[in-house]
Amino acid sequence: MPENASEYDASKIVVLEGPQGIRKRPAMYIGSTSSHGVVHLLFEVIDNAVDEAMAGYCHNIFIRLYKKEDGNIAEVSDDGRGIPVGMMPKYNKSALEVIMTTLHKGAKFDSEAYKVSGGLHGVGLTVVNALSEFTEAVVRRNGKTYRQTFSRGVPTSGLEIMGDTQEHGTTITFKPDAEIFKTTTFDSTLLKERLTYTTYLNPGLRITLKDERFEQAEETSYLSNEGIKDFIKFLNKDATTITEIIDLKKVVDSTSIECALQYNTTYEERLESFVNTIKTTEGGTHVSGFRAAISRSLINYMSKNDKTKGDARITGEDVREGLCAVISVLMQNPEFEGQTKEKLGNAQLRSIVETEVYALFSRYLEEHPQEARAIIEKATSAANARESARKARELSRKRSLLDSTVLPGKLSDCIESDPAKTEIFIVEGESAGGSSKSGRDKNTQAILPLRGKILNVEKASYEKIFDNTEIKSMITAFGTGIKETFNAEGARYHKIIIMTDADVDGSHIRTLLLTFFYRYMRKLIELGYVYIAQPPLYRVKLGKSEIYVYTDEELNGLRTGPNEDAETQRYKGLGEMNPEQLWETTMNPEKRVLKKVQIKDVQIADSLFTVLMGIDPAQRRRFLHDHAEEVNFLDV
Repeated sequence: MPENASEYDASKIVVLEGPQGIRKRPAMYIGSTSSHGVVHLLFEVIDNAVDEAMAGYCHNIFIRLYKKEDGNIAEVSDDGRGIPVGMMPKYNKSALEVIMTTLHKGAKFDSEAYKVSGGLHGVGLTVVNALSEFTEAVVRRNGKTYRQTFSRGVPTSGLEIMGDTQEHGTTITFKPDAEIFKTTTFDSTLLKERLTYTTYLNPGLRITLKDERFEQAEETSYLSNEGIKDFIKFLNKDATTITEIIDLKKVVDSTSIECALQYNTTYEERLESFVNTIKTTEGGTHVSGFRAAISRSLINYMSKNDKTKGDARITGEDVREGLCAVISVLMQNPEFEGQTKEKLGNAQLRSIVETEVYALFSRYLEEHPQEARAIIEKATSAANARESARKARELSRKRSLLDSTVLPGKLSDCIESDPAKTEIFIVEGESAGGSSKSGRDKNTQAILPLRGKILNVEKASYEKIFDNTEIKSMITAFGTGIKETFNAEGARYHKIIIMTDADVDGSHIRTLLLTFFYRYMRKLIELGYVYIAQPPLYRVKLGKSEIYVYTDEELNGLRTGPNEDAETQRYKGLGEMNPEQLWETTMNPEKRVLKKVQIKDVQIADSLFTVLMGIDPAQRRRFLHDHAEEVNFLDV
């Protein structure tokens, strides 16, 4: 043992009590301390109110966001039963204080107060309280209004009676702690998405959001009458559908299963899954059971009714092409993987969901032959396209054995092999490609020039996509594969930078590339690997010096006073810059500006790609007509 090694004995054991453990390891409870963690606090409070709605006692939830002094504050109010405030002799504290300060407590560990609920671990409000600079709980119950305040999980007042009331419910107000979070701003995009699907899963529940953080206050109300059928309408609002909405419901003992599905003309599966109104982003056993049931029932129906078509054998993947579905399960004691509840683990639920959905969907197909025919034709088309793509891949692999190099010939690779240190520029055109190759840092920067506009994958089959030269070059260069074969560990670069001209054609190429990444390599975006280069729009000569300008606003600010008549060159293409200028303005890591591509709202992004890049020109015309006045600059 080294001489200076500290001795490991009982004195080194540290016990973190109360809020200390939560504050020491907040990511254990809320996932991260980024903006996602901040909005997760808000979700925890909202979910408690939603649990009251599922129990039948809450009909309205009001959320208010506002700023005060140096921080963001959230207030969530409901008209449920109100948190109990009676004394708990074992703790010599009120039930409210125990709930706000003690882990693993609450009324959701049995099925008496709540038949089903999203809050299961008894940590939600305690975590919110521990990670907030201050928290206020106001309870309206038993004809009285009660109030208690806290700071960083510790009570700063006792339970006070504020007066009489005829109302009932709970209001939680909290300010996320700047000592814990990198930012204390609530992400309104994530919040609005959450509130949208929460009302779809709780028909009749009205949620009102009032955002007072900006100069113009915004108030939005969310309400659904038809539940997840409305959800399907929302998800498919920009798609061309080929079936009606199919609603399947079944209650088995204490478990309620509801699925709504509808097929459209796209090539993607869109499935949203929930357990006790909590979104299971990573799916789980209920999703596995649903997918198996849909596939098995349709394949069996085809076999029974001799509806097989084509040479390709239909698989579950083919059956799910163009499927838009929502599955919602209400159950006691769901086993989520982690406090953030992104995946369901109850093994027995898979067989329950598969058995019941199989029976319901099989009956539906028998009773609706026209709808069944539309689904079969869609699945058959997918199977034939998949088989054609497989043959094309096999042919491509055979050809690759004769190639002298695996990487595309036009790729100018870098010397460094560590992907965390390397980046690849996807460059528009041979001219810009030549300048960027000459001006780059050969150690860490690779260049892949594209010839013209790539294929629009939003309205192309898998076979055509795989056969496209430019797309095949990118797939090979990135090293990750695509779709179901995607493997992030194979990535050869951790920065994929789209570098196109600052004109209409450049914007179009950039959109086509982003569409390809979003549909076939979405994980690259989720991992933060995709960026957009920001080349300058202008070069301004001021005496003997030159200044590169990136926006029109910056140019207008520069050309004032003695600089009003300064010589200005408008760059329309990267090829207009020599290698030194391109390096200095766009490629030099110490000076350049990159925009990281992020997906903050998957539903909005999915809708925009479908409308703008899809197969329906009428939808595209309507969108352009409706939003024409929002365009600030159009390069003609």
